[in-house]
Amino acid sequence: MSASIKLAKGRDKSVRRRHPWIFSRGIEMVTGDPQLGDTVDVFAHNGQWLAKAAYSPNSQIRARIWSFIKKEIDTAFFIERIQQAQMLREECIARGALTGYRLIAAESDSMPGVTIDKYQDYLVCQLLSAGAEKQKQHIVEALKHCFPECSIYERSDVAVRKKEGLEETTGLLHGTEPSEPIVIEENGVKIQVDIKTGHKTGFYLDQRDSRQHSMKYVKGKQVLNCFSYTGGFGLYALKAGAERVINVDVSQPALDIAKQNAELNGFNIKKAVFLNADVFKILREYRDQGTQFDVVIMDPPKMVSSKSNLTSGARGYKDLNMLAIQILKPGGTLLTYSCSGLMESGLFQKIIADAALDAGREVKFVESFTQASDHLFDTAYPEGLYLKGFAAKVV
Repeated sequence: MSASIKLAKGRDKSVRRRHPWIFSRGIEMVTGDPQLGDTVDVFAHNGQWLAKAAYSPNSQIRARIWSFIKKEIDTAFFIERIQQAQMLREECIARGALTGYRLIAAESDSMPGVTIDKYQDYLVCQLLSAGAEKQKQHIVEALKHCFPECSIYERSDVAVRKKEGLEETTGLLHGTEPSEPIVIEENGVKIQVDIKTGHKTGFYLDQRDSRQHSMKYVKGKQVLNCFSYTGGFGLYALKAGAERVINVDVSQPALDIAKQNAELNGFNIKKAVFLNADVFKILREYRDQGTQFDVVIMDPPKMVSSKSNLTSGARGYKDLNMLAIQILKPGGTLLTYSCSGLMESGLFQKIIADAALDAGREVKFVESFTQASDHLFDTAYPEGLYLKGFAAKVV
Protein backbone atom coordinates (compact mmCIF):
# COMPACT_ATOMS: atom_id res chain seq x y z
CA MET A 1 0.00 0.00 0.00
CA SER A 2 1.33 3.45 -0.91
CA ALA A 3 1.99 6.07 1.74
CA SER A 4 -0.91 8.34 2.61
CA ILE A 5 -2.14 11.02 4.96
CA LYS A 6 -5.62 11.34 6.43
CA LEU A 7 -6.84 14.83 7.23
CA ALA A 8 -8.38 15.68 10.57
CA LYS A 9 -12.12 16.14 10.66
CA GLY A 10 -13.17 19.44 9.08
CA ARG A 11 -9.70 20.07 7.65
CA ASP A 12 -10.48 19.23 4.03
CA LYS A 13 -12.22 22.47 3.06
CA SER A 14 -9.14 24.23 1.65
CA VAL A 15 -8.10 21.12 -0.28
CA ARG A 16 -11.56 20.84 -1.82
CA ARG A 17 -11.15 24.48 -2.85
CA ARG A 18 -7.89 23.37 -4.48
CA HIS A 19 -5.44 25.21 -2.26
CA PRO A 20 -2.13 23.35 -2.63
CA TRP A 21 -0.90 23.40 0.99
CA ILE A 22 -1.67 21.04 3.86
CA PHE A 23 -0.37 22.13 7.26
CA SER A 24 0.85 19.74 9.94
CA ARG A 25 -2.01 20.59 12.31
CA GLY A 26 -4.53 19.54 9.66
CA ILE A 27 -3.29 15.93 9.52
CA GLU A 28 -4.79 13.25 11.74
CA MET A 29 -2.80 10.22 10.59
CA VAL A 30 0.14 9.28 8.37
CA THR A 31 0.49 5.73 7.07
CA GLY A 32 3.24 3.97 5.13
CA ASP A 33 6.24 5.86 6.60
CA PRO A 34 6.75 8.41 3.79
CA GLN A 35 10.22 9.96 3.60
CA LEU A 36 11.32 13.48 2.71
CA GLY A 37 9.70 14.48 -0.60
CA ASP A 38 7.83 11.22 -1.16
CA THR A 39 4.49 11.32 -2.96
CA VAL A 40 1.52 10.50 -0.73
CA ASP A 41 -2.19 10.09 -1.32
CA VAL A 42 -4.37 12.56 0.57
CA PHE A 43 -7.64 11.36 2.07
CA ALA A 44 -10.43 13.26 3.78
CA HIS A 45 -11.45 12.20 7.30
CA ASN A 46 -14.30 10.14 5.78
CA GLY A 47 -11.85 8.19 3.60
CA GLN A 48 -12.51 10.00 0.30
CA TRP A 49 -9.44 10.36 -1.92
CA LEU A 50 -8.60 14.06 -2.51
CA ALA A 51 -5.15 14.51 -4.03
CA LYS A 52 -1.55 13.44 -4.55
CA ALA A 53 0.98 15.50 -2.62
CA ALA A 54 4.68 15.71 -1.74
CA TYR A 55 5.38 14.95 1.92
CA SER A 56 7.72 17.14 3.96
CA PRO A 57 8.13 15.92 7.56
CA ASN A 58 10.30 18.90 8.60
CA SER A 59 8.03 21.70 7.42
CA GLN A 60 4.91 23.30 8.85
CA ILE A 61 3.55 22.90 5.33
CA ARG A 62 3.54 19.14 5.73
CA ALA A 63 2.33 18.35 2.22
CA ARG A 64 2.20 20.25 -1.08
CA ILE A 65 -0.29 19.04 -3.63
CA TRP A 66 0.89 17.94 -7.05
CA SER A 67 -2.46 16.88 -8.49
CA PHE A 68 -6.16 16.79 -7.63
CA ILE A 69 -6.74 13.93 -10.06
CA LYS A 70 -5.28 10.42 -9.87
CA LYS A 71 -2.16 10.28 -12.01
CA GLU A 72 1.47 9.26 -11.65
CA ILE A 73 3.91 12.01 -10.70
CA ASP A 74 6.51 11.23 -13.35
CA THR A 75 8.24 12.80 -16.33
CA ALA A 76 5.04 12.77 -18.39
CA PHE A 77 3.25 14.63 -15.58
CA PHE A 78 5.84 17.43 -15.61
CA ILE A 79 5.89 17.60 -19.42
CA GLU A 80 2.16 18.28 -19.31
CA ARG A 81 2.57 20.96 -16.63
CA ILE A 82 5.43 22.70 -18.47
CA GLN A 83 3.64 22.67 -21.82
CA GLN A 84 0.55 24.17 -20.18
CA ALA A 85 2.65 26.89 -18.52
CA GLN A 86 4.34 27.80 -21.80
CA MET A 87 0.97 27.96 -23.58
CA LEU A 88 -0.42 30.35 -20.94
CA ARG A 89 2.51 32.72 -21.52
CA GLU A 90 2.60 32.84 -25.31
CA GLU A 91 0.67 36.13 -25.55
CA CYS A 92 2.86 37.76 -22.90
CA ILE A 93 6.04 36.59 -24.64
CA ALA A 94 4.89 37.87 -28.04
CA ARG A 95 3.63 41.19 -26.65
CA GLY A 96 6.96 42.11 -25.06
CA ALA A 97 9.18 40.30 -27.61
CA LEU A 98 10.62 38.51 -24.60
CA THR A 99 13.73 36.37 -24.60
CA GLY A 100 13.63 36.16 -20.80
CA TYR A 101 10.51 35.20 -18.83
CA ARG A 102 9.16 33.13 -15.96
CA LEU A 103 8.18 29.71 -17.24
CA ILE A 104 7.05 28.08 -13.98
CA ALA A 105 5.71 30.09 -11.04
CA ALA A 106 5.65 27.32 -8.42
CA GLU A 107 2.24 26.70 -6.84
CA SER A 108 0.63 29.09 -9.33
CA ASP A 109 1.57 26.67 -12.11
CA SER A 110 0.63 23.59 -10.05
CA MET A 111 4.31 22.76 -9.45
CA PRO A 112 4.79 23.56 -5.73
CA GLY A 113 8.26 24.72 -4.79
CA VAL A 114 9.44 24.87 -8.42
CA THR A 115 10.47 28.15 -10.04
CA ILE A 116 11.89 28.10 -13.56
CA ASP A 117 13.01 31.13 -15.55
CA LYS A 118 14.02 31.01 -19.22
CA TYR A 119 16.84 33.26 -20.39
CA GLN A 120 17.49 32.76 -24.10
CA ASP A 121 18.58 29.11 -24.32
CA TYR A 122 19.11 28.64 -20.58
CA LEU A 123 16.54 27.36 -18.11
CA VAL A 124 17.30 28.33 -14.51
CA CYS A 125 15.58 26.28 -11.80
CA GLN A 126 14.97 26.91 -8.11
CA LEU A 127 13.72 23.82 -6.30
CA LEU A 128 12.61 25.00 -2.88
CA SER A 129 10.45 22.17 -1.52
CA ALA A 130 11.16 18.57 -0.54
CA GLY A 131 8.86 17.31 -3.28
CA ALA A 132 10.57 19.43 -5.92
CA GLU A 133 13.96 18.08 -4.83
CA LYS A 134 12.68 14.49 -4.89
CA GLN A 135 11.31 14.97 -8.42
CA LYS A 136 14.38 16.82 -9.74
CA GLN A 137 15.30 14.22 -12.33
CA HIS A 138 11.75 13.99 -13.69
CA ILE A 139 11.63 17.80 -13.93
CA VAL A 140 14.97 17.92 -15.76
CA GLU A 141 13.86 15.20 -18.20
CA ALA A 142 10.61 17.06 -18.83
CA LEU A 143 12.50 20.30 -19.53
CA LYS A 144 14.84 18.49 -21.90
CA HIS A 145 11.80 17.13 -23.75
CA CYS A 146 10.03 20.51 -23.99
CA PHE A 147 13.15 22.61 -24.67
CA PRO A 148 15.74 20.30 -26.28
CA GLU A 149 17.90 23.26 -27.32
CA CYS A 150 18.28 24.58 -23.76
CA SER A 151 20.87 24.05 -21.05
CA ILE A 152 19.54 23.73 -17.50
CA TYR A 153 21.15 25.41 -14.48
CA GLU A 154 20.10 25.13 -10.83
CA ARG A 155 19.98 28.08 -8.40
CA SER A 156 18.56 26.42 -5.30
CA ASP A 157 20.76 28.58 -3.05
CA VAL A 158 17.88 29.88 -0.98
CA ALA A 159 17.66 29.69 2.82
CA VAL A 160 14.02 28.54 2.77
CA ARG A 161 15.25 25.09 1.71
CA LYS A 162 16.43 24.56 5.29
CA LYS A 163 12.82 24.65 6.47
CA GLU A 164 12.27 21.66 4.19
CA GLY A 165 15.29 19.79 5.52
CA LEU A 166 17.34 20.50 2.38
CA GLU A 167 20.81 21.92 1.76
CA GLU A 168 21.37 24.85 -0.57
CA THR A 169 22.78 23.82 -3.95
CA THR A 170 23.70 25.28 -7.34
CA GLY A 171 25.17 23.94 -10.55
CA LEU A 172 24.67 22.69 -14.07
CA LEU A 173 21.95 20.05 -14.49
CA HIS A 174 22.15 19.64 -18.27
CA GLY A 175 24.05 21.10 -21.21
CA THR A 176 26.85 23.65 -21.00
CA GLU A 177 27.63 26.35 -18.47
CA PRO A 178 27.40 29.94 -19.70
CA SER A 179 30.84 31.45 -20.27
CA GLU A 180 29.55 35.02 -19.87
CA PRO A 181 26.34 36.85 -18.92
CA ILE A 182 23.32 36.02 -21.07
CA VAL A 183 21.74 38.97 -22.90
CA ILE A 184 17.94 38.96 -22.85
CA GLU A 185 15.56 41.46 -24.40
CA GLU A 186 12.26 42.81 -23.11
CA ASN A 187 10.21 45.61 -24.60
CA GLY A 188 13.16 46.47 -26.83
CA VAL A 189 15.62 46.82 -23.92
CA LYS A 190 18.70 44.57 -23.74
CA ILE A 191 19.76 43.32 -20.30
CA GLN A 192 22.68 41.15 -19.20
CA VAL A 193 21.83 38.32 -16.81
CA ASP A 194 24.34 36.45 -14.66
CA ILE A 195 22.54 33.19 -13.90
CA LYS A 196 25.38 31.84 -11.75
CA THR A 197 25.70 34.57 -9.14
CA GLY A 198 22.94 37.12 -9.82
CA HIS A 199 20.03 37.73 -7.46
CA LYS A 200 17.26 35.10 -7.50
CA THR A 201 17.73 33.27 -10.82
CA GLY A 202 19.74 36.17 -12.23
CA PHE A 203 17.24 38.99 -12.74
CA TYR A 204 13.97 40.51 -11.48
CA LEU A 205 11.66 39.51 -14.31
CA ASP A 206 8.58 40.26 -12.19
CA GLN A 207 9.09 44.03 -12.50
CA ARG A 208 9.01 44.09 -16.31
CA ASP A 209 5.54 45.64 -16.57
CA SER A 210 6.35 48.23 -13.88
CA ARG A 211 9.54 49.17 -15.71
CA GLN A 212 7.47 49.75 -18.84
CA HIS A 213 4.86 51.79 -16.94
CA SER A 214 7.57 53.93 -15.34
CA MET A 215 8.58 55.39 -18.70
CA LYS A 216 5.64 57.79 -18.83
CA TYR A 217 6.81 59.60 -15.69
CA VAL A 218 10.48 60.23 -16.46
CA LYS A 219 10.94 62.09 -19.76
CA GLY A 220 13.17 65.13 -19.24
CA LYS A 221 13.29 64.42 -15.47
CA GLN A 222 15.94 64.02 -12.77
CA VAL A 223 15.50 60.41 -11.62
CA LEU A 224 16.83 58.63 -8.52
CA ASN A 225 16.70 54.85 -8.95
CA CYS A 226 17.14 53.22 -5.52
CA PHE A 227 18.23 49.57 -5.11
CA SER A 228 19.03 49.70 -8.82
CA TYR A 229 20.70 46.26 -9.05
CA THR A 230 21.73 45.88 -12.72
CA GLY A 231 19.85 49.01 -13.72
CA GLY A 232 16.43 47.76 -14.87
CA PHE A 233 14.36 50.84 -14.06
CA GLY A 234 17.29 53.10 -14.93
CA LEU A 235 17.56 51.59 -18.41
CA TYR A 236 13.90 52.24 -19.11
CA ALA A 237 14.30 55.80 -17.80
CA LEU A 238 17.18 56.44 -20.19
CA LYS A 239 15.18 54.94 -23.03
CA ALA A 240 12.25 57.25 -22.18
CA GLY A 241 14.46 60.35 -22.31
CA ALA A 242 15.22 61.11 -18.67
CA GLU A 243 17.54 64.07 -18.24
CA ARG A 244 19.64 62.33 -15.57
CA VAL A 245 19.43 58.97 -13.80
CA ILE A 246 21.28 58.19 -10.58
CA ASN A 247 21.38 54.44 -9.95
CA VAL A 248 22.12 53.59 -6.32
CA ASP A 249 23.10 50.14 -5.05
CA VAL A 250 25.50 48.63 -2.48
CA SER A 251 26.81 46.08 -5.00
CA GLN A 252 29.62 47.36 -7.22
CA PRO A 253 29.44 44.28 -9.51
CA ALA A 254 25.72 44.99 -10.07
CA LEU A 255 26.47 48.64 -10.83
CA ASP A 256 29.20 47.61 -13.26
CA ILE A 257 26.68 45.45 -15.14
CA ALA A 258 24.16 48.33 -15.01
CA LYS A 259 26.68 50.57 -16.76
CA GLN A 260 27.43 47.85 -19.32
CA ASN A 261 23.68 47.46 -19.90
CA ALA A 262 23.34 51.18 -20.62
CA GLU A 263 26.23 50.98 -23.10
CA LEU A 264 24.81 47.79 -24.63
CA ASN A 265 21.59 49.65 -25.46
CA GLY A 266 23.42 52.65 -26.91
CA PHE A 267 22.01 55.04 -24.31
CA ASN A 268 23.74 58.33 -23.49
CA ILE A 269 26.01 57.21 -20.65
CA LYS A 270 26.70 60.85 -19.71
CA LYS A 271 23.13 61.05 -18.41
CA ALA A 272 23.65 58.13 -16.00
CA VAL A 273 25.39 57.90 -12.63
CA PHE A 274 26.22 54.58 -10.96
CA LEU A 275 26.58 55.23 -7.25
CA ASN A 276 27.82 52.62 -4.79
CA ALA A 277 26.08 53.64 -1.56
CA ASP A 278 23.68 52.53 1.15
CA VAL A 279 20.22 53.73 0.10
CA PHE A 280 19.07 54.71 3.64
CA LYS A 281 22.25 56.72 4.15
CA ILE A 282 22.27 58.48 0.77
CA LEU A 283 18.58 59.43 1.08
CA ARG A 284 19.29 61.14 4.41
CA GLU A 285 22.28 62.93 2.87
CA TYR A 286 20.18 64.21 -0.04
CA ARG A 287 17.47 65.36 2.39
CA ASP A 288 19.94 67.16 4.65
CA GLN A 289 21.65 68.79 1.64
CA GLY A 290 18.33 69.90 0.17
CA THR A 291 18.90 67.88 -3.00
CA GLN A 292 15.62 67.16 -4.79
CA PHE A 293 14.47 64.93 -7.64
CA ASP A 294 11.57 64.84 -10.07
CA VAL A 295 11.18 61.07 -9.74
CA VAL A 296 12.26 58.61 -7.06
CA ILE A 297 12.04 54.88 -7.80
CA MET A 298 11.98 52.76 -4.65
CA ASP A 299 12.28 49.02 -5.35
CA PRO A 300 13.92 47.42 -2.29
CA PRO A 301 14.60 43.72 -1.85
CA LYS A 302 12.14 41.64 0.16
CA MET A 303 11.92 43.19 3.65
CA VAL A 304 9.32 40.86 5.22
CA SER A 305 10.32 37.19 5.18
CA SER A 306 7.98 35.94 7.93
CA LYS A 307 5.06 37.10 10.06
CA SER A 308 7.47 37.61 12.94
CA ASN A 309 9.29 40.44 11.16
CA LEU A 310 6.25 42.07 9.53
CA THR A 311 6.36 44.98 11.98
CA SER A 312 10.08 45.67 11.55
CA GLY A 313 9.77 45.27 7.78
CA ALA A 314 6.85 47.70 7.68
CA ARG A 315 8.95 50.19 9.62
CA GLY A 316 11.74 49.85 7.06
CA TYR A 317 9.33 50.46 4.17
CA LYS A 318 7.93 53.51 5.95
CA ASP A 319 11.35 55.03 6.60
CA LEU A 320 12.45 54.55 2.98
CA ASN A 321 9.30 56.07 1.56
CA MET A 322 9.30 58.95 4.04
CA LEU A 323 12.82 59.87 2.95
CA ALA A 324 11.89 59.51 -0.72
CA ILE A 325 8.89 61.79 -0.29
CA GLN A 326 11.03 64.38 1.50
CA ILE A 327 13.45 64.70 -1.44
CA LEU A 328 10.82 64.95 -4.17
CA LYS A 329 10.09 68.30 -5.80
CA PRO A 330 6.49 69.56 -5.65
CA GLY A 331 4.66 67.68 -8.40
CA GLY A 332 7.29 64.96 -8.32
CA THR A 333 6.55 61.26 -8.68
CA LEU A 334 7.24 58.43 -6.26
CA LEU A 335 7.30 54.97 -7.87
CA THR A 336 7.38 52.58 -4.93
CA TYR A 337 7.13 48.79 -4.68
CA SER A 338 7.06 45.89 -2.25
CA CYS A 339 7.82 42.29 -3.23
CA SER A 340 7.03 40.99 0.27
CA GLY A 341 4.15 38.56 -0.14
CA LEU A 342 3.14 38.87 3.53
CA MET A 343 2.55 42.60 3.05
CA GLU A 344 -0.88 43.03 1.51
CA SER A 345 -1.51 45.89 -0.88
CA GLY A 346 -3.82 47.64 1.58
CA LEU A 347 -1.15 47.61 4.29
CA PHE A 348 1.47 48.88 1.86
CA GLN A 349 -0.86 51.72 0.88
CA LYS A 350 -1.29 52.58 4.57
CA ILE A 351 2.49 52.58 5.05
CA ILE A 352 2.88 55.10 2.21
CA ALA A 353 0.16 57.22 3.84
CA ASP A 354 2.00 57.11 7.18
CA ALA A 355 5.26 57.97 5.41
CA ALA A 356 3.59 61.00 3.83
CA LEU A 357 2.38 62.18 7.24
CA ASP A 358 5.85 61.79 8.77
CA ALA A 359 7.38 63.59 5.77
CA GLY A 360 4.93 66.46 6.19
CA ARG A 361 3.90 66.26 2.54
CA GLU A 362 0.60 65.75 0.75
CA VAL A 363 0.70 62.64 -1.45
CA LYS A 364 -1.82 61.43 -4.06
CA PHE A 365 -1.94 57.91 -5.49
CA VAL A 366 -2.32 58.00 -9.27
CA GLU A 367 -1.65 54.41 -10.38
CA SER A 368 -1.12 50.93 -8.93
CA PHE A 369 1.04 48.10 -10.20
CA THR A 370 1.50 44.37 -9.78
CA GLN A 371 3.79 41.62 -11.03
CA ALA A 372 4.35 40.99 -14.73
CA SER A 373 1.84 38.75 -16.45
CA ASP A 374 4.21 35.79 -16.79
CA HIS A 375 4.11 35.72 -12.98
CA LEU A 376 0.50 34.60 -13.04
CA PHE A 377 -1.34 33.29 -9.96
CA ASP A 378 -4.02 30.65 -9.57
CA THR A 379 -7.51 31.52 -8.35
CA ALA A 380 -7.14 28.92 -5.58
CA TYR A 381 -3.76 30.28 -4.50
CA PRO A 382 -4.01 34.02 -3.73
CA GLU A 383 -0.57 33.90 -2.11
CA GLY A 384 0.78 33.84 -5.66
CA LEU A 385 0.04 37.57 -5.90
CA TYR A 386 2.96 39.10 -4.01
CA LEU A 387 4.25 42.18 -5.83
CA LYS A 388 2.51 45.50 -5.44
CA GLY A 389 3.42 49.07 -6.24
CA PHE A 390 2.11 52.61 -6.57
CA ALA A 391 2.78 55.74 -8.54
CA ALA A 392 2.15 58.71 -6.29
CA LYS A 393 2.39 62.46 -6.80
CA VAL A 394 3.87 64.62 -4.08
CA VAL A 395 2.46 68.12 -3.53
